This record gives sequence, structure tokens and C-alpha cells, in this order.
Amino acid sequence: MVLSDGDIKKALKSGRIVIKPLPDFKTQLGSCSIDLRLGNSFRVFEHSKHPFIDPSKKDFSNEITREIRVKNGDDFIMQPGDFVLAVTKERVTIPSDLMGRLEGRSSLGRLGIVVHSTASIFDPGWDGNPVLELGNLGRMAVALKVGMRICAMAFEELSSPSETPYTDKKFAKYKFQTAALESRIHQEKEL
Repeated sequence: MVLSDGDIKKALKSGRIVIKPLPDFKTQLGSCSIDLRLGNSFRVFEHSKHPFIDPSKKDFSNEITREIRVKNGDDFIMQPGDFVLAVTKERVTIPSDLMGRLEGRSSLGRLGIVVHSTASIFDPGWDGNPVLELGNLGRMAVALKVGMRICAMAFEELSSPSETPYTDKKFAKYKFQTAALESRIHQEKEL
């Protein structure tokens, strides 16, 4: 069951879901989701310095990307075909009996901007600033302003609380993140 706008407000007021800073319900609350705003941390790929990505190489992702910090209110320009990691202004904490689902905003999708390539699900027990997998599928550059509403998060009830919430997992790679962190796929044992 997806939480409605009223249920999201109740969950935020009771502390069941924690979003800091607290969203402005007038501008950020949808019928069944809450809009999150674009933060100021971006991780861009240094594609001209490396011929390919080797996911199994320790810290290689950190070597082929660099963080850019943009001032509040300033623009980050997404060129056609660009792929960057970004972060939301809001930190989101989800209880063990809910999951979050991150989706793009239609108004940005109509400009060619997608906010996730695969990672739309936020596990029960998630705690951190969601990282966005931003892409510009369009043919024109798009200016994204730090602080603009960039995505929406919906919350779904689980049939029962998770036995091992995300922050309790020993090998959770992105718990408590506050910036656009690079891929940590090299930490997976099967590689």
C-alpha cells in the first residue's frame, strides 16, 4: 500500500519518517509522494582521462570521477548525453516497515532529464541523502538549479517489518551518505 499525502504528513509529524530539513507541504507534498530538492554535491565522470571503467578495481570509480560543489541557487548545466551523480538537499530516514521509491518529475522528464537509471528503491531502514543518477537524454543542455524540486519519493508499506533494515546490514555501501558518492561495486565479494 502506497502512503497518501495525509499519511505522509502524519508519518512526518510523528517521526515515523524523518526528512531534514522538513519539507514545505505547500510546495513539496504531492497526492502520494514528497518532492525532494537538488543538493549541491555532484560527481562527474572524467571520461577523457580513462578508456573504460573496471568495476572490480578497488577505488577505480573514485579515480574516474570528481566531486563538484555548486553554491545554493546556482546552476549545474547538464549537457546532452551527460550522466552525473547528484544528491538531494534532504536527508531521509525510513523505518523498517516502509520502503521508499524515488521517481522523476514529469516536468523535468519532458526536458529529457531522468533522475535514476536503475536505483529507485530505498530499502527499509534507509538513512541518508538520496543520490540521484542524473542523465540528460535530450538534445539540448538543461540548467538545473541547486534547491529546485528534482524528484519525488513515495513510501510503501511492507507486509511486515524488515528483519534486517539497511542501516543494520554489515556491508551496506551507502548508509548515512551526505554527498554524491562514487560507485562502491568493487566492495562486492563476487567481483
